[in-house]
Amino acid sequence: MAEIRIVHPDERETEIASGAMTRIAGVSESLTGATGIHLATATIPAGCASGAHVHLNCESAIYIMHGHGKFMVGEKLDQVLEFGPGDYLFVPPGAPHQPVNDGDETIEMVVARNAPVEIVEEYKP
Repeated sequence: MAEIRIVHPDERETEIASGAMTRIAGVSESLTGATGIHLATATIPAGCASGAHVHLNCESAIYIMHGHGKFMVGEKLDQVLEFGPGDYLFVPPGAPHQPVNDGDETIEMVVARNAPVEIVEEYKP
């Protein structure tokens, strides 16, 4: 029988640090045995950014809980998508992007994807 699992805050795992972005998983393959979904929170401190990258094997959905910033996108990372609290972002596989916090408060977001483990490559335009 399938088993429901609750992951308490002290059980989460720090999954990745990309540039100044930190992502902490709550539903992951290693924590819950998930095979088709992944759920985490991520933060980017004021004045900081993640590294530019692409996800090779998964779609990602992001919900902005707190803070304002921009997603640098496109082949040369020269297109700007501004975001703020309440915004949702969709990132398809292979789309170069770099989240940037050019505001004065920490960005907090929920990040979901359709693969238990992502394959990420650093991106250099």
